[in-house]
Amino acid sequence: MGDEDGYFGERVAAAYDEESAEMFEPDVVDATADVLAGLAGGGRALELGIGTGRIALQLARRGVPVHGIDLSRAMVARLRAKPGGDAIGVTIGDFATTRVDGTFSVAYLVFNTIMNLTTQEAQVACFRNVAAHLEPGGCFVIEVHVPELRRLPPGQNVVPFHVSPTRWAFDIYDAATQATSSNYIEVVDGRGRYTSIPFRYVWPAELDLMARIAGMTLVERWADWSREPFTSASRKHISVWRKMSTTPHV
Repeated sequence: MGDEDGYFGERVAAAYDEESAEMFEPDVVDATADVLAGLAGGGRALELGIGTGRIALQLARRGVPVHGIDLSRAMVARLRAKPGGDAIGVTIGDFATTRVDGTFSVAYLVFNTIMNLTTQEAQVACFRNVAAHLEPGGCFVIEVHVPELRRLPPGQNVVPFHVSPTRWAFDIYDAATQATSSNYIEVVDGRGRYTSIPFRYVWPAELDLMARIAGMTLVERWADWSREPFTSASRKHISVWRKMSTTPHV
């Protein structure tokens, strides 16, 4: 990775909204923003990995002051170009460690963004960083897929998730290290182009332990933004941890 914007440089940013169009559907965005606005309770919200502003813009329209952290200047440029985007404060940096001024009543990482941190150490650091920004009683919200290892037959480590005449996409899993990657092959003007983005998948119980290390405790876990119960069949979860009044010694 040689791009200062990480894996979300200009080429990815230019097509991000279009290629993630289902996540920009009004019912998806409104359901997410409604929950987060309720948790903000009139306070400030901190978005880690603010990207092109899919959620932040909707929160701002609901009257929630939002500040974002993102490594990718290319993604943030798309946010700035949207109506209201220039009014949202953004700090450029690694959201696992970058600090901003003030405290927040809610912080959030949505659309699997916690997996952009590709080591357990970085994910733990992220929880600690969030805890440092939250006011007592503030909440940290993560939306992330449950690892789909059950879809892997013995001896297979690849799960395809998109197939078309001009685009193929598949995830590769390493169960020993929890390393995974999303891989894309696209045919543009008769030429193939390959992109691979690394992630680290993480289990709900592992996230709970990270939260406890950082002085937070689980208060809610749903299967979706409509607050359907999380079960063993759920393919993703929305988890809410609350910052405790005292931080444990670890």
